[in-house]
Amino acid sequence: MANVTTFSAELRERAGKGAARATRRGGRVPAVIYGDKQKSVMISLDPGDLMQQLRGPGFFSHVFEISVNGDKHRVLARDLQLHPVSERPLHVDFMRFGADTKVNVDVQVIFENEEESPGLKRGGVLNVVRHAIEFVCPADRIPESITVDLTGLEIGDSVHISDISLPDDAEPTISDRDFTVATIAAPSVLKTPEEEAAEAAEAEALLLEGEEGEIVEGEEGATPEGEEGKGEADAESKD
Repeated sequence: MANVTTFSAELRERAGKGAARATRRGGRVPAVIYGDKQKSVMISLDPGDLMQQLRGPGFFSHVFEISVNGDKHRVLARDLQLHPVSERPLHVDFMRFGADTKVNVDVQVIFENEEESPGLKRGGVLNVVRHAIEFVCPADRIPESITVDLTGLEIGDSVHISDISLPDDAEPTISDRDFTVATIAAPSVLKTPEEEAAEAAEAEALLLEGEEGEIVEGEEGATPEGEEGKGEADAESKD
């Protein structure tokens, strides 16, 4: 069962834009609870309590139990209006649900065991195609997250939805194909083992050629081009 967060709300007597503005001037956030074939309830929330929930992950997939004058409503957040400049919450819509209600929700994808992926160890990049997956599931059994194990994945490997262990009562809304969730991609600077070996051999050959050249020049007493008379010039300058 999904984790449930409980907080309190105050009843609002009036609806409409004017009433909502008055609620905001009073330091609270207007909201509404609707659904489950019951009458809508106009409420207001403490902005501190609401911001605490907004800072956490999965606000729209989290189950809330809102207490209003002794009545408890189990709800999901379905819409949030923010101020365009300050981004403070202006209004929230909560959908009430019953025991048999099924909902569509986006569930966060979490990746683990990156250190156990040979491809990532070689410098590969985790390319996340879907940070969240949409599921249809009972409202009171929404999974907190979906976990992808990266153990053993090489560069070029992909993780599809069929590779992930899913809860029995949660079904992806995309059911007509085995869609990709993430891939292990090769960075542009990564070279194949053959390219690395060829470059190493070339570097070793250049190093040996340079060492042999220095020995020959030393044995013959040759002076590098442009260096003739340098010793005399230095001596004259000292005098």
